[in-house]
Amino acid sequence: MTPPSPAPPAPETGPSAAPPPGADGGGDGKAARFQDLLRQAVQENTVTVTVLALLSAAVLGGLLTAFTSNAVLHAWSGFFSAPGNAIAKAWSVAAGTYVALFEGSVFNPHTVAALFQQASLPTAIHDGYLSAVFNPLSETAVQATPLILAGLAVALPYQAGLFNIGGQSQFIGGAIMSAWLGYAVSLPFFVHVAVCVAGGFAGGAALGWLAGEIKARTGAHEVIVTIMLNYVMQYFLAYVLSSQSLMQQPGTSNSITLPIASDAHLPLLAGTHLRVNAGFLIALACAFAVWWLLNRTTTGFEFRSVGANASASRVAGMNVERNWALVMLIGGGLAGLAASSVILGTDFTLNPQSYGTYGIDAITVALLGLGRPGGVVAAGLLFGALHAGSPGMQTATGTPVQIVQVIQALIVLFVAAPPLVRATFRLSAARGRGAGTSMSKGWNA
Repeated sequence: MTPPSPAPPAPETGPSAAPPPGADGGGDGKAARFQDLLRQAVQENTVTVTVLALLSAAVLGGLLTAFTSNAVLHAWSGFFSAPGNAIAKAWSVAAGTYVALFEGSVFNPHTVAALFQQASLPTAIHDGYLSAVFNPLSETAVQATPLILAGLAVALPYQAGLFNIGGQSQFIGGAIMSAWLGYAVSLPFFVHVAVCVAGGFAGGAALGWLAGEIKARTGAHEVIVTIMLNYVMQYFLAYVLSSQSLMQQPGTSNSITLPIASDAHLPLLAGTHLRVNAGFLIALACAFAVWWLLNRTTTGFEFRSVGANASASRVAGMNVERNWALVMLIGGGLAGLAASSVILGTDFTLNPQSYGTYGIDAITVALLGLGRPGGVVAAGLLFGALHAGSPGMQTATGTPVQIVQVIQALIVLFVAAPPLVRATFRLSAARGRGAGTSMSKGWNA
């Protein structure tokens, strides 16, 4: 006689139970699907695919630059009568744009030639020519500093399965604290700088912790929470800058704070002629600290374990909710440090434009860097170079600076679509990645 089949186990209940498919609300469902797309984009990207994505973006950017030039369009109107001239003209415009970008962000040989020609001039003038040689690298480092820190603010929570899209709110929180401590508090030089930087970290960390704590306690999706916090902090900043009893500079109707005290400026690293400052060193130190945290500490192991499988981590005895709150706190603090590098390093005041697009650029940098600290540094330097070289590019070639934004958008397009790159270059799919295979890293839907 066949024994009866055992009854299926009762469905798990309690806070550790995973919700059934489709049980989440409309907003959470859309956020989870968006999150899953980003996770797949990161998982399917390899170094080869990323390099080919950058190459594809550069080629398309060059074509767009060439064929939006009146001179090129005029040459191509007579393509059948002079094809060589049309192709040469398009190549000249595209190559000239990238050469100007390189000269404005890395190295300009004309400044080196001028330096040697003026070698016999007085020391002060000679130092000015010497500074001109290193100015492109200095500007690249300045532009890359907040991008690296904001990118780390996205990349670190990603390791714990969270998508921190609240870089803007955390940046604003850090900017408010850094600016207020910079002009309202009087301290000795080194102490004042340290206090302002710490205040920036604390301001961003508070916003990050709030998003993480809400998720830990209520299960609210971090994408929705952080997006809403972006709006909250954007309007809060507008409010505090519109009242002279709060942060608006007295005697003016402009939405701007008092200037930051000179004692609170980040120290310059290469003299007064170059803008590169200690913020760049802070960014590199934070990238190393994030790498060390993830790969050399128990806390980092828990972050990665929770990111790989929150349910299994909970069964293993890890406090998943505590890790969510902690990793968002640290991520928010990194975004706050990005604000400190801008307020204390280059702007020396706070206004409604101070936060710029750093919150959005942070997602791009983290995506291009594959969520790894070293990759984030490389991606931040690349985007910093594009930003630093664009003004000189416009001056030298007449190409509008907006082409840099187009190139960035193309980079994101190709990096976020690995199957497109693989199909274009006829690459085989990564081995061991069958359909439905889950990877050890990713945003945990």
